[in-house]
Amino acid sequence: MIYTVTLNPAVDRELTIDEFAFDTVLRAREARVDCGGKGFNVSRMLASLGASSVALGFAGGKSGELLAAMLVSLGIKTAFTWIEGETRTNVSIVTGRHDAYLKVNEAGPTVSAAAQAALLAQIKQLIQPGDWWVLAGSLPPGVPDSIYGEMVALIQSGGGQAILDTSGAALVQGCGERPFLIKPNDSEASSLSGLPIHSPPDAVAVAQKIQQWGPQNVIISLGKAGAIFCDGRAAWLAKSPVIEEHNPIGAGDSMVGGLVYGLSQGWPIAEALGWGIACGAATASLAGTAVGSADLVQSLLAQVKITNL
Repeated sequence: MIYTVTLNPAVDRELTIDEFAFDTVLRAREARVDCGGKGFNVSRMLASLGASSVALGFAGGKSGELLAAMLVSLGIKTAFTWIEGETRTNVSIVTGRHDAYLKVNEAGPTVSAAAQAALLAQIKQLIQPGDWWVLAGSLPPGVPDSIYGEMVALIQSGGGQAILDTSGAALVQGCGERPFLIKPNDSEASSLSGLPIHSPPDAVAVAQKIQQWGPQNVIISLGKAGAIFCDGRAAWLAKSPVIEEHNPIGAGDSMVGGLVYGLSQGWPIAEALGWGIACGAATASLAGTAVGSADLVQSLLAQVKITNL
């Protein structure tokens, strides 16, 4: 089974305008609402590929109920830890030409220590050897940086495999528990390591430095250039297919979805990485925060080029 954990989910509202202007009233010509949060995005990508997952995380209020209903409508099972307060709403404003966007995220509700303990107990109860867990996204107010490390330790000790996709101190502390894989983007990895990334070889050097802190495998996403994967012994560069980019938001989460899909099937790393890159490109090619369809992913997969570095 694949589980995704989203600690700070959101209702994502996207408004499409003709062009940006300030100090005036803008009229949205289109509006859409999606379930947001990095782990939820991974579950949505898995559902698009026909794979099952269970979405865990904190949710509260009417917004939390809306998220649960939206995920269930997509065929995604949920097992939320319900909290007081209202799940946040994030707003994206994009132009109809898709040449600019603005995204504003709320901080989210404060999560009590009791709710945190309840989620950790739930994870401990669910862990089975061979399961995959994607722990993704920012931390809501009240949640310490150590929580991802606690989750990784529980999952790995129970025979599961933890994939960690976060940033800052939460990522640093999570690395110390030796997660199966982490996936920073190039700017996050550069900030984490203190080394610049100007090329794929730079990214490999950064990944190798980060691995000294504990993670077994590191993927660094390079945006339109693709991603590098390093397992401590070898490294691969996966070049992304050329697409007409409409909205890059969520593309990295779709990449994780494609990757964990392949890994859960027992595929070699290079093959799973190719699926991840194709999924990310498929999502980036679509308007809004929609994820790529299985057919679109398949059509892009043939264009992904993987080189052993």
